[in-house]
Amino acid sequence: MVARIKRTQSLSRSLNYNEKKVQLGVAKCIHAVNYPKDLEALNFYNKLHRLEHQAALNERVKANSVHISLNFHESDKLNKERLCAIAEDYMEGIGFYKQPYLVYQHYDAGHPHIHIVTTNIARDGSKIEMQNIGRNQSEKARKAIEVRFELIKAEGRNQNEQLNLKVNAQKVQYGKAPTKRAITNVLDAVIDHFKYSSLAELNAILKLYNVMADRGKEDSRMYQKRGLVYTALDDNGNKIGTPIKASDFHSKPTLKYLEEKFILNQNLRQQHHKHLKTEIRWVLVKREQSLTEFTQSLAKQGVSVVLRQSAAGNIYGLTYVDFKNKCVFNGSDLGKEFSAKGIMEQLRPEQKQDEVTKSPEQPNEVKQDNRMQQRGESKDQEHSHEHKNNQQTPNILELLMKPERN
Repeated sequence: MVARIKRTQSLSRSLNYNEKKVQLGVAKCIHAVNYPKDLEALNFYNKLHRLEHQAALNERVKANSVHISLNFHESDKLNKERLCAIAEDYMEGIGFYKQPYLVYQHYDAGHPHIHIVTTNIARDGSKIEMQNIGRNQSEKARKAIEVRFELIKAEGRNQNEQLNLKVNAQKVQYGKAPTKRAITNVLDAVIDHFKYSSLAELNAILKLYNVMADRGKEDSRMYQKRGLVYTALDDNGNKIGTPIKASDFHSKPTLKYLEEKFILNQNLRQQHHKHLKTEIRWVLVKREQSLTEFTQSLAKQGVSVVLRQSAAGNIYGLTYVDFKNKCVFNGSDLGKEFSAKGIMEQLRPEQKQDEVTKSPEQPNEVKQDNRMQQRGESKDQEHSHEHKNNQQTPNILELLMKPERN
């Protein structure tokens, strides 16, 4: 964990910073401490007035706003309750536990982090001394929290290295390494860092690494109980080995957790919508090309194209995985021209015949997905059995990691 403390002269500016993030859908106020009302009953002015009222007890102090950020390693598993508990422990550790403060969880970075807004004026009007607080009280509190909550330790690391450290995710090769460890590496690199809005879209990424999230058949006990397992796949997309329950992984990527991500990611990925469409259009206008050439050209731009096919081999959909911006879109979500039918119409004539269909041979999961959307559930069945019928760009991960030639 890395803690950063900033003192400013404007409580309203610190609060506005976080509230605007909330309005954009990339943050949420998760805790209000030492406020006269419950968090749910507080509006913006209630939040600000409580802080300003206490700060006004000592008008001689100009820098009366304290803005703290607590930053965690991407492998740390942190739900709302744990983050609130960490915030309380930290504020007690630095001597601010009696202060009114607000805790915001932010989702707009590659690592989990929270922001805390408070004041350094105590309720008796005295000023809380903050000289060397980062080196003394904050460091002591940080170390204690890392131990208590079993967090990845920042000790011995440069702060930027600590925040930007990436998990070494490689394509799972069953039998060459412990399966659980290999799948864990993939999940750590994908679950909290890519923006997907359904289980089908998540699987579009995972399957590039020979991993699949599976709820089982609709009439299975696991599906009815809202269970989820992760399984390894061979290079042909067939399940191999024993599935591992989501709850058995340290990060607990359960269906409930993923469904919260689906909702959040709907907003987060929109900022990349236009960029991805521009990338696809640019590849298409360069020259007339085949489907394989199209997917390989996009791969060089950091975009993987996953083809969804029926059992008969007919392509009925495309999913785009943007590795640069870490987001996933179904072609139809981008617009008609980016759907399977729209793309095929822009390729060489020999690529168009009998490659796109809406025949009754489409897998049952497509119909099932429509029923699930009507019930307001996530689109988690679209890809449940399709991987072995998918055609993906050959050696897509190698292509994505190749440096671009000048």
